[in-house]
Order: sequence, then C-alpha cells, then structure tokens
Amino acid sequence: MKQCTTVELFDLNHTIAKPLLERCQYPWQALDKIEEFLLYVIEQLPHQEYKEIAPQVWAHHSAVVAASASLTGPCIIGPGAEIRHCAFVRGNALIGAQAVVGNSTELKNCILFDKAQVPHFNYVGDSILGYGAHMGAGAVTSNLKSDKTLVQVKMGKEVINTNRKKMGAMVGDEAEVGCNSVLCPGTILGKKAQIYPTSCVRGVVPENSIFKSANSIVKRQ
Repeated sequence: MKQCTTVELFDLNHTIAKPLLERCQYPWQALDKIEEFLLYVIEQLPHQEYKEIAPQVWAHHSAVVAASASLTGPCIIGPGAEIRHCAFVRGNALIGAQAVVGNSTELKNCILFDKAQVPHFNYVGDSILGYGAHMGAGAVTSNLKSDKTLVQVKMGKEVINTNRKKMGAMVGDEAEVGCNSVLCPGTILGKKAQIYPTSCVRGVVPENSIFKSANSIVKRQ
C-alpha cells in the first residue's frame, strides 16, 4: 500500500530522524531502532547547543522544559520545543524542533517531527507523528490489541502484517486528530487528514481526507 510508505506520509527534512526513517519502507519498521538511534545521535550532539538535564535526556538550550515534567532517557528535545507541566516521557522519545508536549501527556518509544503538537492529556506510544501534526485534547494512540495478537495495517481488502505486538499510529504531516479520539493499533493517517472529535479510527485514512465515521470518509475540498 503506497499510502502507508514512509515517503508518502512524511517530509523527512523536518526531523533529525531522517537517517533512520529513510532506510524504512514503512515507518513502523523504525520503532525497534529508536533507542539505538537516539543513543548514537546523543554522542554526536554539539554540547554548546544541548545540555543533559537528566540521565541521557538532552535538551536544546532554546527548549523550555517544565520542572514538573518527568523525563526518562534516551530522549532528545529539539530547538524551541516546549515540555509543559507534568508531561511524562518514558524513554525512547525524539521530540522535534518547536514541538509541544503538554500537560499530563505521556510519550513512549516515539518520534515527534518538528512542530508536532500533543498539548493536552495525550498518550503517544510506539507511534510517529509527522511535521505539524496535532492531536486534540484527550486524543490517544492505542498500541496494543486487546487480544494481544500482532498488529496488521488494513485498507479495504489489503493487509500488511507488521509482525509487531505493539504499534500505535503513523500520523502524516499536518494531520489533525480531534479531541478524545482513539487511534487504534495500526492506524495510518495520510498527510493533512482530519479526524472528527470522539472518533475511533482503524485502518488507513488517505491524505487530504476527513474521517467523520468508519462509514464516512470524504475528501477535503
């Protein structure tokens, strides 16, 4: 499914994870390599621009990190990023330039491209959010199926086996997820896709589409 490939979902010029992601046909193939990649990049970071604010947590000097945030490494926080009150980063997180991680938001094993925003009560696990992607208040990624079987990506009758027990969502550049929505395991949102508030989303939402319900996905005008 071409819509699910890394190059279709993301402009890799908006993340320092480009060297990792450009080797992956599908973006979820990078999830098992995030920790190793972060540890490698940390060794290369210019210390005149970044400082270690917790063990293996490196923040750019222009980033704003609330004292109440809980941060576990490895983690890199990019230029101009904002980590707000009571954010909870559980490790293996790349937070891009000018990204926002907000109040009571939890991150785990994920990549946030530059200007991605998860500002209010969000959970992002085993997921990738593209450039300028935004999750409304309370919107979350679900990264584990209730029956614990391996995650599949589905679009109509087409199926891709990810061979992963845990995989949240791949959210394309400038996609918008409405408040209190759930992105089920293996969800793919194309570039500039829009999700109505309180939606439960499965499968692939094509780029420039509006998800109103599972039976109503329309093209943006």
